Amino acid sequence: MKRRGFFGLLGGTVAAALAAPVRAQQRPTVGILVSASAAGYQAIMGPILKGLGEAGYADGKNLTIEYRWADYNNDRLPALAADLVSHQVA
Repeated sequence: MKRRGFFGLLGGTVAAALAAPVRAQQRPTVGILVSASAAGYQAIMGPILKGLGEAGYADGKNLTIEYRWADYNNDRLPALAADLVSHQVA
């Protein structure tokens, strides 16, 4: 998947995930699962957080973001995904 398509999909997914909990007046929790490391992904997270901010969301204020990093070890992804599910992320 091309980078632009991925971020479009990610943005749409985040927006859809935020819609339902907001109607219920709860702070939505978004899960972000990445196969890379946190350090390797910082250049990408800046624009995502900026876009969320422009939409009126701020982590820790009216949104909670749960990050899981596989640190380039794809074998860890299923366990990390299960952990996010256990935290009931959108």
